[in-house]
Amino acid sequence: MIGVSTRAARVLWPVLIGALVSVSLGLYGRFHHPTGYSINVAGFSSALAAKSWLASFALIFAVVQVITARIMYGPTERRVDHIHRWSGRIAFLLTIPVVVHCLYALGFQHYSTRVLIHSLLGCVFFGVFTVKMLVLTKRGLAGWVVPLLGGLVFAVLVGVWLTSALWFFDTSGVTF
Repeated sequence: MIGVSTRAARVLWPVLIGALVSVSLGLYGRFHHPTGYSINVAGFSSALAAKSWLASFALIFAVVQVITARIMYGPTERRVDHIHRWSGRIAFLLTIPVVVHCLYALGFQHYSTRVLIHSLLGCVFFGVFTVKMLVLTKRGLAGWVVPLLGGLVFAVLVGVWLTSALWFFDTSGVTF
């Protein structure tokens, strides 16, 4: 690619694919007619309670990701990569029923600022996550690329949680 460094070119395709994921989710959510219902997770009183708790557990596992990444990239490297990978897998898997409910049952909503920000961040989360996963396989990147993407994934997940689960717990109480 003319004018683009080799390192930047290695990240360009993952970024484009991640952007495509984000936009595709947003378009699906916007143009799909919301059903008002989705999957039912046993043990919860409502779909919103299930979403809030699953997102909260995902956030806890994401905190484990940040802690283990800090240890891995710290001054004394320790072998926590196994914990790091599994906490990330679990966090991601916990987000799947949440996004299915959000997109299928509710769609991309914009009736309030909080809901619009939540809808945008939800789409961005899966796009940034895609970029991070695709970049992990690339060699020869600057040492800050993966930690930056990991931090971005975490920050966006925190934003999604603040605009959904925290709001739910604040307005409905801590219910199951």
